[in-house]
Amino acid sequence: MKTIGLIGGITWLSTLDYYRLINQMMNEKLSGDASAKILMSSLNFEEIKSLTIAEDWDGIASVMLTEVTKLEEAGADCILLCANTMHKIAEEIEVSLSVPLIHIAVETGKEIVNKQLSTVALLGTRYTMQLDFYKDKLAEQGIKTIIPNEEEIHYINAAIYNEMGNGIFLPERKEGFLKIINRLISEGAEGIILGCTEIPILIKQKDVSVPVFDTTAIHSAAAVEFALS
Repeated sequence: MKTIGLIGGITWLSTLDYYRLINQMMNEKLSGDASAKILMSSLNFEEIKSLTIAEDWDGIASVMLTEVTKLEEAGADCILLCANTMHKIAEEIEVSLSVPLIHIAVETGKEIVNKQLSTVALLGTRYTMQLDFYKDKLAEQGIKTIIPNEEEIHYINAAIYNEMGNGIFLPERKEGFLKIINRLISEGAEGIILGCTEIPILIKQKDVSVPVFDTTAIHSAAAVEFALS
């Protein structure tokens, strides 16, 4: 079994799900008392949030490079950045590594292709939705991405940074997200990417009439597959 390296703490709530899912999936594969071999660096989210709001991607890359180097030197055989938005600097991180970086958008794209869908809606932070780094990875797999309108983007982004990152998941916020999702479905979305690792804590498949893509679960499954390859 290979060792999985996680960059967590962005936020700690979704990092809990990464740790739980990876170990559950590993046990399902191997049974008995098996669990995953994991090394984790857990970041101070306040620092990362401040750098993100300032759009200081070089600052974020510097922090990430320090941590992934520590994980690689400690014996990690692959690296996961446990947040969708942080994949804005994934390519800068990847070139510095001698082990694979498992890219959340690439793995999500594979799942969308497996479902034979061509058009999906992307929810996440405003950076994930509005910048091209995520949509480009999907386009490379022939997937068209649509995003919410400006008002909806502000609503989703505020909910992520002001509430979900602090462990606040309100029923009325769920209703707001589902209203946005249903409008995007009416505009042609065949599936919905939950492109922030906190959103799957709020929105579940049973809430939505089309396939949802839980990026936390997809990323975790890819790590387990790599570790057992």
